[in-house]
Amino acid sequence: MYQLTSKQRAYLSSLANSEKAIIQIGRDGVTPEVTDAVSEALRARELVKVNVQKNCPYDVKETAQMCAERTRSAVVQTIGRKFVLFKENLELPNGIDLP
Repeated sequence: MYQLTSKQRAYLSSLANSEKAIIQIGRDGVTPEVTDAVSEALRARELVKVNVQKNCPYDVKETAQMCAERTRSAVVQTIGRKFVLFKENLELPNGIDLP
């Protein structure tokens, strides 16, 4: 898992503000299919916002930690029922440059 500095976390949070949640986690929790979808999204975008529905068996922070551990990414922030993950992909031509 990544360790982000507070400056990097703030920068990534500002980038994620305008993003929509592209993955939903529901009553089944963090399944292998969800993990694969999150991994694929991180590979394509580096920064992913995920929505945790009310029927999810875990709270938002637990779900974020599980996703981060399984995808080897970093939790940028959790707000309400959403969380943001970041995983650097050096192969992307216009990836995110961290401060």
